[in-house]
Amino acid sequence: MFWANFLHIYQPPDQKKEILKKVVKESYQKLIQGLKENPKAKLTLNINACLTELLINHGFKDLVFDIKSLAERGQIELTASAKYHAFLPLLPENEIKRQIKLNQITNQKYFGKIYSPKGFFPPEMAFSNKVAKIAKSFGFDWILADEASFLGEPDYSKIYKIKGMGDFKIFFREREASFKILSAQLASGPMLIAHLGERLKKDNYLLTAMDGETFGHHRPGLEKLLFDIYKSGELTTVTISELENYFKKEVICQPVPATWALMHKDLARNTPFSRWYDPKNKIHQLQWRLTNLAIKAVNSSNKKGRGWRKARMMLDKALHSDQYWWASAKPWWSLEILEKGAKELKDVVLAISGVSSIVKRQAQELYQKIVFLALDWQREGVVEDLVKEHYDEEVAMRLDTSAPYVPPEEFDKIIEHLRKQMLECARIEEFERAAQFRDRIKELKEKREEATKKV
Repeated sequence: MFWANFLHIYQPPDQKKEILKKVVKESYQKLIQGLKENPKAKLTLNINACLTELLINHGFKDLVFDIKSLAERGQIELTASAKYHAFLPLLPENEIKRQIKLNQITNQKYFGKIYSPKGFFPPEMAFSNKVAKIAKSFGFDWILADEASFLGEPDYSKIYKIKGMGDFKIFFREREASFKILSAQLASGPMLIAHLGERLKKDNYLLTAMDGETFGHHRPGLEKLLFDIYKSGELTTVTISELENYFKKEVICQPVPATWALMHKDLARNTPFSRWYDPKNKIHQLQWRLTNLAIKAVNSSNKKGRGWRKARMMLDKALHSDQYWWASAKPWWSLEILEKGAKELKDVVLAISGVSSIVKRQAQELYQKIVFLALDWQREGVVEDLVKEHYDEEVAMRLDTSAPYVPPEEFDKIIEHLRKQMLECARIEEFERAAQFRDRIKELKEKREEATKKV
């Protein structure tokens, strides 16, 4: 059996240096070190070019060099994407192509010839046929999607091609295994092996995908456990592109729109992109009216006019997916992020000298409506109700308790490793970090008791 693991790393283009430094220290550096210490370990990595620039500009050139070196050694396969993490299915074709081109230019500048991606990762794993066709037009061989985009259940002994797109392939991320790894339910090699069971004996592959920041930053200690899984010895790790070397049977499929955050309610309501545009979410409606206004203002203005070039660059950055996600309250909410995103889009319009006063006033009004409505939602309990409605499903999807029996000693190894990290953080007075380890230890002890009861 083969394991193709995909990690996606990204930070907003205006991320604060102190937060970037924290993520680098807690996650990125540890992931890279883990690959160095495990020369047989392989993974496919997406790094959006805005993060590459952040790392270069804030003194982390060594990290970029290490990624490049590991790619040259064949341990990392780099993918293409959108530079500023835009939500591609809802954008015009010319904006999608621009985001991809900008990503190519920047990453080739810093990674050199080794950056010649075969695969394409749409941010948020947001698949649509429009995005797939554009990716194919750039000469990429494949696109990555969640298994929710597959009608039925994918056969992971086969390679899939998209109907009507020739040899262009689509690889599907296994949702259950991915969730269980990122939630630390499968937090060691033996745990993953137990989960796979009889499947290990079959000629097939496991394809997992998750945010790289999960390991060490969002989940303290999980980066160590990831490489414990890599050391299991019972799974041969490969990059996604290498799967074609081992699996020759190809099948034509017709994938449907989806994302890696798709939940059961989204499927039932036929709203595959509801975390970024829910027709019933009035804030989303206003956000996309402002987004389309800014796009139209930039694309219809005189490219030689005063302020156009600056506005064009501002728009590129302002199209990041974060603002829509945090306005969904499904179950995540941030007034600060959605306000900041709306301001960025408004400022794009105001920066163009040739735009009429009417259009500029429309941008101002949309910005104000977004902020005022968000404040109303908070005061009136709308946010609280939405979060409660969607949080339970989020937990149920990500924290499945049906994992196979795992020996208590496996939990003990994990707990002891986390305990040492907790004590080290306390010693250097990183008390908030130590508290995170403490909470994770408590969670694992509870799971250990559940495992013991199953005997």
